[in-house]
Amino acid sequence: MNLKNLSAQNKKHKDILSHLKKKKISKVYSEFSSSLKIKENLAVAVSGGPDSLALAYLAKCYSLKNKLEIKFFLIDHKIRKESTLEANSVKKILKKINIQCKIISWKGKKPSSNIQALARDKRYTLLVRECKKNNIKYLLLGHHLNDLFENFLIRMIRGSGLNGLISFNKNTKYRDQNINILRPLLNIEKKDLIYTSKKIFNFFVKDPSNINENYKRTRIRNLLQLLEEEGLDIKKLKLTINNLKDADRSIKFYVDKNLSKNVIYLKKKNSYILNHDFFDQSHEIIFRSLTKIIQKLGKKYYPVRGKSMDELIDRINSKSFTKVTLGGCFVERINKTILISKEISYKI
Repeated sequence: MNLKNLSAQNKKHKDILSHLKKKKISKVYSEFSSSLKIKENLAVAVSGGPDSLALAYLAKCYSLKNKLEIKFFLIDHKIRKESTLEANSVKKILKKINIQCKIISWKGKKPSSNIQALARDKRYTLLVRECKKNNIKYLLLGHHLNDLFENFLIRMIRGSGLNGLISFNKNTKYRDQNINILRPLLNIEKKDLIYTSKKIFNFFVKDPSNINENYKRTRIRNLLQLLEEEGLDIKKLKLTINNLKDADRSIKFYVDKNLSKNVIYLKKKNSYILNHDFFDQSHEIIFRSLTKIIQKLGKKYYPVRGKSMDELIDRINSKSFTKVTLGGCFVERINKTILISKEISYKI
């Protein structure tokens, strides 16, 4: 690169970073960078909404300050007829801050029901595939504080336990693959991300599904607004979730203690022996301890359903229990202990 081009590039970088002088954007960036603390190359999922565009800008600043390479990917689901036009508009607007965004199209037949869930799964699949192609281990998503609350209420309606209610974390591993999903905006309110997007781009895509009450998430979003009017504001809801997280950490401590003291792993047989004291705990400790063992031994991404696990615990506590199969594992009583071993599958 010659001196003239280098000088032009440096000026562009200064222009991009100059927005951080605005107090509100500076505060958002400070929270973002303190949540991230990654010094490796990253990937960013962009959708065109205000939260993802704000994420793109913040990530660009982070890359300039830390001299990192960041890839930006946008999934065009092609479910709505306007999606491709919108994707190209987002790609064009990102060029304002020197971001080259790659559009990845979802090819093939599209679902007619359960659209949002299936589209989300496909989006993750395509994004993770692109990360692997580029040897990237960290994928940034634009989930924010309001998403955290929506997820909390959705899980509550489904009857999730404590672990499920607080499962929306800043850092999660994608299934059994070496890809980390990062959510560095999880402590930031949507209104601050809208402000950031407007100031930087004066543009964002309005997804019509966000106001379509056929979708549960939209109804939950509207419910949150009503609850806020009744006094359940963001600060109180955040306090509630943080209190639940404290309780969850306490439970995890005793689960780990139970697994350490009352479980023997037989490496050669790839089996676990649970002694009598394993079941001399509260129901939640037994439930989580068993779930961990069966999920690990059965090599399943998702844990066994709570109802099935409750039924297993009831059966183990009954005198007539001998043997069952659950989650790809055999669970059987041997004298006063419980043996859990991997289910053997035979190929015909």
